[in-house]
Amino acid sequence: MKKLVIATRGSKLALWQSEHIKAVLEEQNPGLEVSLKIVVTSGDKILDVPLAKIGGKGLFLKEIEETMLKGEAQLAVHSLKDVPTQMPDGLLLAAITEREDDRDAMLSEKYASVDALPEGAVVGTSSLRRRMQILSLRPDLTIKDLRGNVDTRIRKLKEGDYDAIILASAGINRLGLLDSVEYVYPIALGDMVPAMGQGALGIEAVDDPEVLEIARGLEDTNTRIETTIERDFVDTLQGGCQVPIGVNATVLENGQVLTQAIVGLPDGTEVLAESVEVPKDAVDNLGRKMAETFIEQGARELLARAEEMAFK
Repeated sequence: MKKLVIATRGSKLALWQSEHIKAVLEEQNPGLEVSLKIVVTSGDKILDVPLAKIGGKGLFLKEIEETMLKGEAQLAVHSLKDVPTQMPDGLLLAAITEREDDRDAMLSEKYASVDALPEGAVVGTSSLRRRMQILSLRPDLTIKDLRGNVDTRIRKLKEGDYDAIILASAGINRLGLLDSVEYVYPIALGDMVPAMGQGALGIEAVDDPEVLEIARGLEDTNTRIETTIERDFVDTLQGGCQVPIGVNATVLENGQVLTQAIVGLPDGTEVLAESVEVPKDAVDNLGRKMAETFIEQGARELLARAEEMAFK
């Protein structure tokens, strides 16, 4: 194979991710020419409605997947947290890259940490998961919806629409934005459990042996273990991207795997949370088993109520 096309959104972060993977692939496969094809998705066009109301993160994938299925591109690079747990026929999650920082981060021009926010401070996020966890830490805060790409969100913060906003640390690091805001405060995993797959890139590929072989060079074993647990957890709960679910697995230096999960109502008044540590060779089906424990404790009913709250 001499040429490969990556389908990508046109946002700054999507382009950074695709350019990064293009550079790695060309280095790993001398003589391979990789080009990018920019696709405008429905998620990029609809900016005035909260994501949860219009179908969640899958909106950023549909047109990209159609481009691949039509044969106009062979690969796509996604933030793994945006990739649904079920893939369409003909496409595979061919590789998962080494994880960046998987934490959420609070950005503010005035306040150095979540604790430093004054009572009633306005915090911007469009994520029900982040809303749930920030309100269970600080019920006195005011949460306001926040849409748009990373630059737009930071601009709205700087214009004073929000006292603080919450974004994924990985995106801020990848775009080199640490200096663009006075305070960037990574939130400890114990205080805010990230979304499944947060910080990792998922490489979606057409089901073609040659393409899959090339994509395999991008795989990171530990990140695959972590994100498989996370994706299985969400898949078993049947929680789409628009319900408040946090789940994070970490392969520790001692060979153990620590998994933390949380589900609850968007207003933070009710949550179920659990953390489990097992040896690396005992992770088979861990995500599913944890989800089943949550289901026994009423997680599905809780998520159904969460969805009702979100759509009001």
